[in-house]
Amino acid sequence: MAKDIKKVVLAYSGGLDTSIILKWIKEEYGAEVVAYTADVGQGEEVEEARVKALETGAIEAIAEDLTEEFVSEYVFPAFRASSLYEGYYLMGTSLARPVISKGLVRAAIETGADAIAHGATGKGNDQVRFELSAYALKPDIKVIAPWREWDMKGRADLVAYAEQHGIPIPVTPDKPYSTDANLLHISYEGGVLEDPWTGSPSNMFAMTVDPEDAPDQAEYVTIGYEQGDAVSINGVLMGPVEILTKANELGGKHGIGRVDIVENRFVGMKSRGVYETPGGTLLYHAHRAVESLTLDREVAHLRDELSNKYAEMVYNGFWFAPEREALQSFMDDVQKPVTGEARLKLYKGQATVDGRRSDKGLYDEATVTFEADDVYNQSDAEGFIRLQSLRLRTFAEKRIGEGE
Repeated sequence: MAKDIKKVVLAYSGGLDTSIILKWIKEEYGAEVVAYTADVGQGEEVEEARVKALETGAIEAIAEDLTEEFVSEYVFPAFRASSLYEGYYLMGTSLARPVISKGLVRAAIETGADAIAHGATGKGNDQVRFELSAYALKPDIKVIAPWREWDMKGRADLVAYAEQHGIPIPVTPDKPYSTDANLLHISYEGGVLEDPWTGSPSNMFAMTVDPEDAPDQAEYVTIGYEQGDAVSINGVLMGPVEILTKANELGGKHGIGRVDIVENRFVGMKSRGVYETPGGTLLYHAHRAVESLTLDREVAHLRDELSNKYAEMVYNGFWFAPEREALQSFMDDVQKPVTGEARLKLYKGQATVDGRRSDKGLYDEATVTFEADDVYNQSDAEGFIRLQSLRLRTFAEKRIGEGE
């Protein structure tokens, strides 16, 4: 295979792994390397990576701004599905991988490359996400995954290789863990975090203040929705990127959105991950609040059952699979009535719903009131309960008759 590969587009972050991979591909395959860095909102490190790639030997370094596409076509659809992986994880990394893969394949086509490459390890989820997405977009694409090919076994080997070839090492004793950032979140894993009993370093978080250091005064924020998408904050209309950016600012200020979990990777092992998703946490809770007014009970319950399946599909790398696309159609149809506003109280690491309203709401105060009303006959409940209890009474009579 190596003889057939003359040019490779590498998903390049500028971190330890991909910096070494760039050099390794040149030596092992004798191929030219185009470094591809997707900007999904991680900030200044995009330009730093582009410059570093050229200094490390890339013949070309592409930095492409995918932030708008990432938020509009990946983050917001997942939020419409109200998806959480294993009850906690808002899937910031999982959602970024397919949009990066799409850009990577596009760059390979445009530069006439023979293959793409990534720095995901053979133990992680990202190798699956990158490659499933790539094959779904270009079935004949060739993929180089150095962690599954080379003799290096761990970070110590990589550090030695970097020192041997004069490659700058971004992992330092001050940050003994790996990070992955985008506009939705920052993830932290590895290093000192591999022991699930070890607490997170106090200086680790970048998007959120420590809840103990957050303002002593609560702040209230109102988020407006139209057909399941956030469209305004405190009455100001905004686009998707602006919405998420503002929500990050508000949530981060109050220390909201930190999650420390042990999750089940698709490849079969458990892994400890620490995430901070301040804006996404606000949008998730506000969205659920508006849904509570506007969605029919059975539709909402069915959606919640399917949300778990949706989250598994995305987490496992099946964004471009027909089942995810079919389920997305259902989720988007369900969201048509989800229009209204939710008010959140932000305080010391918590975002709690303080109010919600909608012109399309199914909530009827005249029906639910504890006061006198003309729309609900309470005696009707007697027949309802007797019918609901029929099978229970039949089962009990049988059990009692048999002397249980």
